[in-house]
Amino acid sequence: MSNAYGTTNYSGTYRNKDYQENLLYKKKLKRLKKWIKNLVFENSALCDQVADMQNSLAVSKEERLMLVKKLNLFQGEIEPPTLTTKTQIGNSNSPVPPIEIGTPKKTVKKRTPTEVSEAKQKPKKNSKTARKVVQLIPLDVHGRPIFPISLGDLTVFSLGDVVADKPAYHTEDLIFPIGYCSTRAYASLKDARVKSLYTCKILDGGFKPRFEIVSDSDLDQPLVGSTPDECHWRLLSAISPSLSSITPKGADFFGISHPTIQNLIQSSPGTRKLANYKQQKFAIKKSLSDRDTSPATEEENDPSLDFTALHRHYSLTSVYPAIKQEIPNDIIHFQGLLS
Repeated sequence: MSNAYGTTNYSGTYRNKDYQENLLYKKKLKRLKKWIKNLVFENSALCDQVADMQNSLAVSKEERLMLVKKLNLFQGEIEPPTLTTKTQIGNSNSPVPPIEIGTPKKTVKKRTPTEVSEAKQKPKKNSKTARKVVQLIPLDVHGRPIFPISLGDLTVFSLGDVVADKPAYHTEDLIFPIGYCSTRAYASLKDARVKSLYTCKILDGGFKPRFEIVSDSDLDQPLVGSTPDECHWRLLSAISPSLSSITPKGADFFGISHPTIQNLIQSSPGTRKLANYKQQKFAIKKSLSDRDTSPATEEENDPSLDFTALHRHYSLTSVYPAIKQEIPNDIIHFQGLLS
């Protein structure tokens, strides 16, 4: 278009182009806003999914730790797998002879008849160390035992703390943790025909541990000893003089030699630092046939540990003699007149 001056008017065309471009950009902006909104929702959903995965991973880690602790508790120390000493390479049809890898053969030295007879007289050692059978006990989600632990007449309330810097607080096969506490039902001090509950404690006695057995019927007079056997012997002698000839089994009475309790004590921190203690091997009780050699069966037949077995082997009466009622003289005189 041209005006009176002969110039072309492009204002309308420019306005139309600007409008079209603005409309196009508005559509793109709207599309971008919608896309960003979808990304925000997707990002929040992914964050929730990541949080759920982290929670599930944390739960899985706790379950894994619990299973590992249960496995260590049930199976004890895992023995290293036996390695094959010889490996044959090749087959019978190959021209290359098989190669043997292993220790070189030792030259066999002929023995004299006297050496052969001495070798026959020596007993053969068992290649596998006997494992102590442990019983199943309830555990929490972290694999720790739930107290109290009930094992027949024995009930353990605390395992105590292992003392590594005092040699007298352990032996080659036993550990005496400070704070250990258990109870056992046995014959009463006042009347051997009645059951009584005894509390067994291991306390800090300085250089040596202090062992105590306290009856629920006589709390003010604990039986004290420097060893579990001494403490147990004092208990047997106090119940009846005829029981002083029984061999004391203090570790069994306290419960620290019970395989289940000993395994838990051995799993406590600090046992690896004990100088004289030798790590014991334990196995889980898998079948009912293990009951024949279980500590519970042995305790049921031991008069020094079981109340029923005590009365099965010994006929005991009350320590305190019965009080005889004396008849007054006047009543005796009256009875004489009647006769």
